[in-house]
Amino acid sequence: MTEIRLVRPAPLDVSLLDAEERRRAAALRRPADQELYAAVHSELRRVLGAYLRVDPAAVELVRLPCPLCGGPHGRPAVAAGAGPHFSLSHTDGLALLAFADRPVGADVEKLQRADVTADVAASLHPREQAELAELPATERPLAFTRCWTRKEACLKGTGEGLAGDGMASLLVGTGPTPLAVQGWSVRDVAVPEGYAAAVCVAD
Repeated sequence: MTEIRLVRPAPLDVSLLDAEERRRAAALRRPADQELYAAVHSELRRVLGAYLRVDPAAVELVRLPCPLCGGPHGRPAVAAGAGPHFSLSHTDGLALLAFADRPVGADVEKLQRADVTADVAASLHPREQAELAELPATERPLAFTRCWTRKEACLKGTGEGLAGDGMASLLVGTGPTPLAVQGWSVRDVAVPEGYAAAVCVAD
């Protein structure tokens, strides 16, 4: 089972959010970011509430231990192991939710300018850096961003996040089709023009 949902900003409504989520939403400076944060976290709670057959506001979310250091900042999960695995990502104007019956990671990013992607490309796998270098400059932002979302989706799925060396060591490719990753199924997600997204599910 894998379910994917795209979420756009909506009029600000924090009625389903817990105290920490409300604090995080209020800390965002731009109203559009607050609206998107509240919308996607509310949708997350609605879906989990439906799975668990409880009030969405009553869903208790926790962080699993980090697989690298054991700290309390690994993958988000429903308390006591109830409900499906899930992953959430948001960027400027768009959010992505993924639900599965096994560990899952999701990432969505807005395409960046060519000069920005050039600066960050050095953090990718050497083969991916070479692939980007061979592309015309106009094609690099999309190729870079879909590569980045694949990597981040995988690292969210494992719970490692960006703390380790996964961006440089994990090879997912920059082309139209993700490369195979042992133990995981990686696929790109159809999103509006100007964005790239990917989901990674444990085999």
